[in-house]
Parts: sequence; structure tokens; C-alpha cells
Amino acid sequence: MFSGAHITLYSRDAEADRAFLRDVAGFPSVDAGRGWLIFRLPPAEVAVHPVEEGGTRPEVYLMCEDLTRTLTALEDKGAEISRAITDQGWGLLAAVRLPSGTELPLYEPRHPTALDLPA
Repeated sequence: MFSGAHITLYSRDAEADRAFLRDVAGFPSVDAGRGWLIFRLPPAEVAVHPVEEGGTRPEVYLMCEDLTRTLTALEDKGAEISRAITDQGWGLLAAVRLPSGTELPLYEPRHPTALDLPA
């Protein structure tokens, strides 16, 4: 029924954040026109969590098999680590800062994932 998911990140400096995703994170992309890059992401999953009073907000996390190694590789390419690794129980969590200032959370899951389920 569905062929994929499209995630949109809003940015105060879209050009710089696109360059980060292309050059630092290494995501392959296509140009949809006028430099508007659309990136191929790793396989994805979606979770639904209960919300506290005050509304909802979508969150985007990039999953890593080895968070320490991923952060080292990103830092070697000039990425700023904005949140050091913390153990959340369900996984290890950290974040990098995009050039626009937006934080991009990364995590190494310690729970079962849906990534290898058949389509």
C-alpha cells in the first residue's frame, strides 16, 4: 500500500543543512530542481507515544548500530556534538547540531526494532 515515507525538516539555513546531510552525514540525494535536494535515508520505522497535556510534535531520530563510532566519524568531518551520549534505558541517545542550529538526535536502540520486518 505504501512505498515509503517523506520527512521534511524545516531550517533557518536550508542550504547549509542540505550540505551537512550530503557531505558530513553522507546521505545520497537527488536534485528535485534548483538545488532542492531530497535525501535517501536508511530504513525507517514509526512509533506512537502518548502525549502530555499541551499538544503533539513529531520527532526525527537517526538510528545507529554503534553510536560512539558514528559520533566519532561525524566529529572527524566537522560536526558539532551538541549532546553527549546518555543511557536512556531503551537506548543510547546523543545529538549533533546542524549548521542552522537545529539539533538532530541520534540513538542506538536497545529495544527490538521493526527495521528487519518483511514489507
